[in-house]
Amino acid sequence: MRYALCLIVIFCSQQLAQAEHLGVYQHGTVVRMRMGDCEFSHHGFVAAIGGPAQLAADVCPEYTLISDKVVFVIIGKSSNQLIPLADVIDFRLHNSELAVRIDDAKHESKFNIKEMVLRSEWDMLQKHIQDELSAVRPVDGTLAMRTQN
Repeated sequence: MRYALCLIVIFCSQQLAQAEHLGVYQHGTVVRMRMGDCEFSHHGFVAAIGGPAQLAADVCPEYTLISDKVVFVIIGKSSNQLIPLADVIDFRLHNSELAVRIDDAKHESKFNIKEMVLRSEWDMLQKHIQDELSAVRPVDGTLAMRTQN
């Protein structure tokens, strides 16, 4: 009886450790990508007091990732961390970073989180921007023709 109980405890603890390691993945879609400074990827005390240690400006990808409830702006740690646009990806929060798994890959890529906003607020902001853009009309038709040429 004790032997069976020990086996059950060991099995459950292994499953719990594996589930904690893998985490619970959420699904999201990458809708925007731009290249920006890698300032968020070089964090820490030495980087903060070190000043401009880098001679060449590093650029890192910055992505907007939309999930069901939250919109994330994440920054890669190097310029080669690329995520395809308009793909549904799996991600999880891990030690104040976002761990991303693309196409059932065996490894995760870690991204720094720059911003987080609720999906409802992001949708409202996008609608407001769209309304503002549609409300802007050229006052003079010749002015519009000049800007096109």
